[in-house]
Amino acid sequence: MSKFFVRSEKIKDSEILIDTEDVNHIKNVLRKNIGDDIIVCDYEKKINYNCKIKEISKRDIICEIISQRESESESNIKIDIFQGLPKADKMELIIQKGTELGVNSFIPVVFKRSVVKIDEKDKSKKIERWQKISEVAAKQSGRDMIPLIKNIENVKNICKLFENYDIVLVAYENENQNSLKEALKSLNKPEVKIAVIIGPEGGIDESEIELFKDAGAKIVTLGKRILRTETVCLAITAIINYELESTEDK
Repeated sequence: MSKFFVRSEKIKDSEILIDTEDVNHIKNVLRKNIGDDIIVCDYEKKINYNCKIKEISKRDIICEIISQRESESESNIKIDIFQGLPKADKMELIIQKGTELGVNSFIPVVFKRSVVKIDEKDKSKKIERWQKISEVAAKQSGRDMIPLIKNIENVKNICKLFENYDIVLVAYENENQNSLKEALKSLNKPEVKIAVIIGPEGGIDESEIELFKDAGAKIVTLGKRILRTETVCLAITAIINYELESTEDK
């Protein structure tokens, strides 16, 4: 069944107001009519509502709530990806597939070896586009929240955020001893917040690795082969999910 996202403020009593661009999709693409069923998700509270379309107008759709259920698709693990800005459209792939795998948020990062430079005037357009890709991927994969695309940061600024996480992992091609599996063994809480730092195509400079170490990050290897930057997010997220994600019913 088709699923759409709304903010909490759009839900009042037994009705939900849809007034985004989804109106056009519901009316003209899916050709839904009054009385048809859809699923509407409050992505702020992660609550799903089974609804029937009650009213359709040019600018909005009003749905009647039939039943509701708590989130069943979100993980006990919160993974934030600090992604070194990649070339071309690789960031779009990372966001799309990372969202499908359960990533909580994406923070684009400028590293010393970053090739891509985004002008200040283009940043908001980029983030807006990436956020839309996140939303579409969240709908497709049945997520109950939309991963947030945060502002582009630099290395020094993200080091200040490390205290907010249970563990900070840095995937580094020159590390050959500390494995990801060993690093994850220290996490035995039912809910875990993890930061994953991934360098751009040129890799992470040694001086940046030292900054990360000083800030408390764990430098890990992902194996004997060097992965492309757009592959790392998918590989490390899948491994973390395998090792830590709870399969119990919520």
